[in-house]
Amino acid sequence: MTYRLSIYDVITGQINPVLVTERLIEAPNWHPDGYLLVNGEGLLFRVNLDNPDLEHIRIEGLEHLNNDHGITPDGTTLIVSNSPEPFSSVIYSVAVQGGVPKKITPQSPSWWHGISPDGNTIAYTANRSGVFDIYTCPLVGGKEQKLTERFDHTDGPDYSPDGEWIWFNGAREGSMNLWRMRHDGSDLERMTDDCSDDWFPHPSPDGNHVLYLAYEAGTEGHPRNKDVELRLLSLSEGKTRTLLPLFGGQGTINVPCWNPSGTGFAFVDVLKDDGGS
Repeated sequence: MTYRLSIYDVITGQINPVLVTERLIEAPNWHPDGYLLVNGEGLLFRVNLDNPDLEHIRIEGLEHLNNDHGITPDGTTLIVSNSPEPFSSVIYSVAVQGGVPKKITPQSPSWWHGISPDGNTIAYTANRSGVFDIYTCPLVGGKEQKLTERFDHTDGPDYSPDGEWIWFNGAREGSMNLWRMRHDGSDLERMTDDCSDDWFPHPSPDGNHVLYLAYEAGTEGHPRNKDVELRLLSLSEGKTRTLLPLFGGQGTINVPCWNPSGTGFAFVDVLKDDGGS
């Protein structure tokens, strides 16, 4: 497989490839200083846009990182999820340059997805009783709070830029849609109800749009190497438009990927043997 890291400009629709590699890369984040982070084969890498290459960020004792990672709003701290065995993921924090990590979630499995704009609270999906629900807890660790009920499966929580809402994808009666709720779990609203399975919502920095990944209806989970679409939901218009069909899925936009200005986002797709995506 060949993997391509690119930037999509939402103003012009232009796609700017950053890095093409045969090494597995997934789930780009955008650091406030302008470089990207990606996951690959259990490790985390920095990618500078002016000299794109994979620069390993060494995190002591964690060599099974999954693709659920991110950056605190002030840019000083990384949040990573480590899975030495299947369904054993634990969330840690570590300095942005790497080093010795600190455990945040005492229980597993827990997969990070979002952080509040003030940097104090993380949102994640976790399985505590046979069902994947949305939880929050302090970045420094502490008691977790369960926010969702009566879903078959939930995933991908990400905060709105004002901190008032948590967006996520959730399944009830088989279909996977986008939802949002207040940061305390109240005022639940379903935000999409279309002929697709919708995953990983990411509000834009200005709060006006939500980027997400759409699979064909009936797709089980969020597999990689599928024909999918990147879509943009306008909150003012209540309408969705397709930005880009691509070959990808798992690892394309699992975690927050907007640039700080909100003019674009980073994503990963897979090049097919014929060179197409």
